[in-house]
Amino acid sequence: QALLVESGGGLVQPGGSLRLSCAASGSILSTNAMGWYRQGPGKLRDLVARITSAHITDYADSVKGRFTISRDNAKNTVYLQMNGLKPEDTAVYYCNTDPILKVNFRQYWGQGTQVSVSS
Repeated sequence: QALLVESGGGLVQPGGSLRLSCAASGSILSTNAMGWYRQGPGKLRDLVARITSAHITDYADSVKGRFTISRDNAKNTVYLQMNGLKPEDTAVYYCNTDPILKVNFRQYWGQGTQVSVSS
């Protein structure tokens, strides 16, 4: 059973919007800070948005003012609203805990969801 399932990606034109969702299994959301990470072509995976259990948020400079992270603990879901998308936002987006979830001492990642921004 997948512990983290991302969805909502797609192809969008520059300036467009997407809303990503991350369904988490069990009690993963209950007390953990959660983050959205992304990995663009040929790049490392970076944290772009973070939300604590107290709903305090933080963003990478590259997305500040354009992306909004939120969480609904009752639904075990984390969201990323992305507005004003740019071609450089093209990446596979993943959600995870912060620090990264480990299963059997290894980092666990879901399958991610592809976001492509192109005209």
